[in-house]
Amino acid sequence: MVGAMYKTFQGMDDLQQMVEQAYGVPMTSNCMVPRREVLDILDEMRNAIPIEMDDAQDVLDHRDDIVADAQDQADATISSANSEADAIVQDAQNRADQILQDAQERATNTVAQAEDQADRLVSDARREYDQVTGRAADEAERLVSEGNASYQRSVDEGLAEQRRLVSESEVVRNAEAEAKRIIESAHADSDRLRTECDRYVDSTLAEFEDTLTTTLRTVNRDRSALRKGAGASGYQNGTAGYQNDSDPHGYRQQR
Repeated sequence: MVGAMYKTFQGMDDLQQMVEQAYGVPMTSNCMVPRREVLDILDEMRNAIPIEMDDAQDVLDHRDDIVADAQDQADATISSANSEADAIVQDAQNRADQILQDAQERATNTVAQAEDQADRLVSDARREYDQVTGRAADEAERLVSEGNASYQRSVDEGLAEQRRLVSESEVVRNAEAEAKRIIESAHADSDRLRTECDRYVDSTLAEFEDTLTTTLRTVNRDRSALRKGAGASGYQNGTAGYQNDSDPHGYRQQR
C-alpha cells in the first residue's frame, strides 16, 4: 500500500518535471510533451493505484443507490425500533399497572394491619392507663392518709413539746428568780460580813494602837530611867514579870 502510493507520487513528480521541461508552443501557453512517455507514466500510476481506491470509486459512482439503500434500511430499523419501543413501553406500562395494583393491594393490607395493630395498642394503652391510674389513686390516697397521720402526730408532738417548753420556761424562770434571790442574799451576807470584819479589824487595830502607844510610853520612860541610873520601872526586886499601865491586862505576863 505504501509502495503503491510512493509510485503514484513519483509518477506525478515525473509528469510535473516533464511538463516544466517541455518545449512551449509559440504564441500560446501550451507545450509539447512526448506522448509515449506520458502514457507510460500514466499506466504506471494506474497500476500503482490500490484496489481499494477502485472500490471507493465504485462506491462514489453508486453512492446514490447506497444512500437510498441505507435510508431504506435506516427507515426500516427506525420503524422496527419504534415498534419494539412501543411494545416495550406497553409491556412496561402493563407491568407498572400490575406493580401499582399489587402495591395498592399490599398498601391496603398493610394499612388494615396497621389499623388493627393501632386499635390493639390503643386498647392495651387504655387498659394500662386505667390500671396505672387506679394504682396511682390508691397510692395517692395512701400517701394522703399517711401524710394526715404524720401531720397529726407532728401537731401532737409540737403541742407536747410546746407544753414541755412552757413548763421548762416556768421552771427556768423560777430557778432564775431563786438564783437571783440567792445571789442577792449572798451579796447582802457578804456586805454584812465585810462590814463586821471591817469593824472587828478596826477595833482590833484600835486596841493594838492603844497597846502600842502605852508600850512606847513605857519604853521611853524606862530608857529615861536607865539613863538616870534608876533602873527600869517594870522590874521590881529583880523579878522577871511586870505589870504597869502600859500593859493593864497583863498581856506580856500571860505570854
